[in-house]
Amino acid sequence: MTMNWNDDQPIYRQLREKIAALILSGAIKEGEPLPSVRQVSSDYQINHITVSKAYQELVDMGLVEARRGMGMYVLDGAQQKLHSTEKEKFISTEIPALLLRMRQLGVSKKELIAALQAVQGE
Repeated sequence: MTMNWNDDQPIYRQLREKIAALILSGAIKEGEPLPSVRQVSSDYQINHITVSKAYQELVDMGLVEARRGMGMYVLDGAQQKLHSTEKEKFISTEIPALLLRMRQLGVSKKELIAALQAVQGE
């Protein structure tokens, strides 16, 4: 994992989002262990409490579980759960924000479609 922290949000949220993205992409597979809190803390020079907080949020989201004495493991179904959650967030939050920005800038649906096709190489 490569980490570039920004000041827009707390580091534990950025770490949580990065790990969630790795699970969603399949880079970290269901049933696999996450790196230890100590390892992540050492690798990225961040406080172990910060890492623990990110991991706890992943537990709270139902994506990983703590196995006593063994560490944190990605749960079966985590990728699908993340996919559903992220899709809903995209539809309910990001699309309305995009439409608002389009109205503010006077971008038409036709211009948006052309831009999307250009980005996709069509």
